[in-house]
Amino acid sequence: MRGLHLQDYRNRHSLRSKVARGLWMAVWATLFRPTPRGRLFRPWRAFLLRCFGARLGRGANVLPSCRVWQPWRLTMGAHSCLSERVDCYNAAEITIGAQAVVSQDAFLCTASHDLASPIMELVTAPIVVGPQAWVCARAVVLPGVTVGEGAVLAAAAVAPRDVPPWAIAAGNPARVIGRRELK
Repeated sequence: MRGLHLQDYRNRHSLRSKVARGLWMAVWATLFRPTPRGRLFRPWRAFLLRCFGARLGRGANVLPSCRVWQPWRLTMGAHSCLSERVDCYNAAEITIGAQAVVSQDAFLCTASHDLASPIMELVTAPIVVGPQAWVCARAVVLPGVTVGEGAVLAAAAVAPRDVPPWAIAAGNPARVIGRRELK
């Protein structure tokens, strides 16, 4: 029996998904990305995302340099924010809770590869960033991770597993270093 090899890998994304993504990338490059950062164009960017299936709460803000791989797999609560150059690689659903912030250059990655598979089959799992949570600058959230309500994932931290509610997690891999308490 012939074994599987990397050259036998076949992309599982449907033609419909590939076409929709291509159309979205054209819209992102021409109508979304060039918009100024200010308040005036927030509704326009939200409109474009909603046209591609994103579910955005009132006042949700996606800055123009944020990259959303598949808008139809993005849900954002009221007054949440995806900041400058955030990369949402959402091969699976990404949910951002109300008043949560994902800061500049953060990477939300819902896909990886099965290292036990000879063809490194794609595996996906959703990401949840809870209400009032903060994913700080250049932090990385890996597939299947939940950043709990009110939690903080510190700058440049890598979260391969869940961050408990109201915890402060830092490092690579991220570990809890404290509790967040609001005054």
